[in-house]
Amino acid sequence: MSQSVSRALHLLVQLGNGPANLDQLAESTGVHKTTVLRLLRTLSDERFTFRDNSNQYHLGSRIFELAAQATDQREVRRIASPHLVAFNREYGRTTHLAAMEGGDVVYIDKLESHDQIRMYSRIGLRANLNSTAVAKVILADLPDSELRTVVDSMDFSSRTANTITTPERYLDEIRMVREQGWAHDQEENEPSVNCIGVPIRGASGRVVAAVSVSVPDVVLSYERVLDLLEPLQAVGARISRDCGYRAQP
Repeated sequence: MSQSVSRALHLLVQLGNGPANLDQLAESTGVHKTTVLRLLRTLSDERFTFRDNSNQYHLGSRIFELAAQATDQREVRRIASPHLVAFNREYGRTTHLAAMEGGDVVYIDKLESHDQIRMYSRIGLRANLNSTAVAKVILADLPDSELRTVVDSMDFSSRTANTITTPERYLDEIRMVREQGWAHDQEENEPSVNCIGVPIRGASGRVVAAVSVSVPDVVLSYERVLDLLEPLQAVGARISRDCGYRAQP
C-alpha cells in the first residue's frame, strides 16, 4: 500500500472516533501538518471528509453512502430483514444480525428495543469474539483447525466478571454451542445484559450469519430471555430457508 493511501486511511479511521483538528490529526498520523492538510483537501474534494466553522474535521457524506451500499450488498441482510422486523415487532427486544468479515464478526443489522434502553452495539461494530453470542455461534461452525487459529490470536480481555478469559474455557463453550445449536452471553459482554444467538445457514449448510436477541436483566431475567429461544430459532430457520438451506430429513 502506498504511503499516501495508508495515511489517508489512517485519517479516516481517526475521524471515525470523532471530530479532530489539524494539529490532532497530524500528531496521530506522525507527519507534518502540511502533508495532512494536502491529504484532507483531497479527501474533502471527494466528500470523504469536511471541515466545520471551528476548523474541526469530520467524516463526510461519501463515507456514509459507501457504508450504506456495502451493507445493502450483504445478501443475508436483505433476506433476513423482514424476518427480523417481524420478530422485533412481536417481542420488542434488541435484535442483532452479525456475519464473519475477514477474521472479525461484525454487526450488519440492528433493531432497537421498544423500550428506552439502548445498547452499545451498532451496525459496523466488531463483536467481541470471546464474549458475544453471535461470535460463538459463527465460530462454532469453523473446522477445528481454523477455530484453533482464531482462538490462538483472540483477545481474551475481561469485560465483565463473567467474561471467558482463557482459550481452554472458550473451546469448552464452543463444544457446548455445537451440541445444543445455539449460544448465550450471560452478562459476559456488558454488565446486566443477557443475550442468546442462533445460526443462519446458507445453501451449503455452513453458517453464514447469526441472529441474536439481547435484553437487560432489569427488563427480563436470563431465564425469561431463554423463553425467546424457540421463536428466535424459528426466525433463524426461516432466514436459513430463504438463504437456500435445506435441512436434512
